[in-house]
Amino acid sequence: MLDPKQPIAIFAEATIGLINAKAAEGMIRYGKNPVVAVIDSHAAGKSVSELCKIESEIPIVATLDEAIAMGAEVLALGTAPSGGRVPSEWIDVLQHAINAGLSIVNGLHDRLNDVLGKQLKPNQWIWDIRTPLGELPDIATARAAMLSNTRVLMVGTDMAVGKMTAGLEVHKSLCELGANATFLATGQIGISIMGTGIPLDAYRVDHAAGAVERMVIENAKYDYQIIEGQGSLLHPGSTANLPLMRGSCCNAMILVHRVGMEMLDTPGDIRIPPLRDVIELNEVTASANGALTKANVVGIALNTRNLPAAQAADAIARTSQETGLPVTDPVRFDASVLAKCLLPA
Repeated sequence: MLDPKQPIAIFAEATIGLINAKAAEGMIRYGKNPVVAVIDSHAAGKSVSELCKIESEIPIVATLDEAIAMGAEVLALGTAPSGGRVPSEWIDVLQHAINAGLSIVNGLHDRLNDVLGKQLKPNQWIWDIRTPLGELPDIATARAAMLSNTRVLMVGTDMAVGKMTAGLEVHKSLCELGANATFLATGQIGISIMGTGIPLDAYRVDHAAGAVERMVIENAKYDYQIIEGQGSLLHPGSTANLPLMRGSCCNAMILVHRVGMEMLDTPGDIRIPPLRDVIELNEVTASANGALTKANVVGIALNTRNLPAAQAADAIARTSQETGLPVTDPVRFDASVLAKCLLPA
């Protein structure tokens, strides 16, 4: 559907630079398509670099018409409101995009094809990313445990701490080191970047681990699979970790943590244990008490984006001393520290 040459505009109304616009940042940082503008009337006149930790002069405009005048052919929804539903106030903008001949990339739970699909013209489309494709997968049976490759699951202390971003950086570094590696997307942002993957949170619980298992088996030709993580074992609202662990039978993990976090973002009254305890929790759970594969946390990706460089380096050194593991901020510094943990000594 999405031709990498098509210019896109990213809709991030009232959120660019905030945590809810992580889809926008992911597409800007890693996407293949040229981005002509970000639409956010609250930040119009600024550039992406002024609000995000990204070196980009992509302009922020107030309206869809401005983005169309700049050459946009596709409108990508770059923000996720609470609950992942399409707000009713967005429908006029989306209708205007369809009327103007734009296609739409939609990573939210509501299917826009059901609302606007009948109005599409030839060569115009709506990509509802969170719609599973193909037949429902079988129930997982630990087939991935029979593979001889390295299956690395990105795990985190909370939601939205940078698991996808860290995974993409580790994958990039592995490829630069000459490894036969792939990144397996499991969420809407990763899928929009890679063009393939599974919308894990759109599968029924009974089929979720099977969907992961099928994806891992289909990519068995790769020596290294970096599997995009979702949620956190610490979060009471997260159900994605167990299907990821069981479906992939991961045999290595990288823990992602935002420096300075002591409590979960929401709900904010749940304390994050010491990282050594978090590591042990993930390792015991992944191994399922010996029934599946043994998986150790081999390194830590520390999100230091809100710290000055010197303080970030100090935090990395302290975390490494605390855990005894290699630690880096793979975006700010060098992901090869983590990639090399996965290669033969």
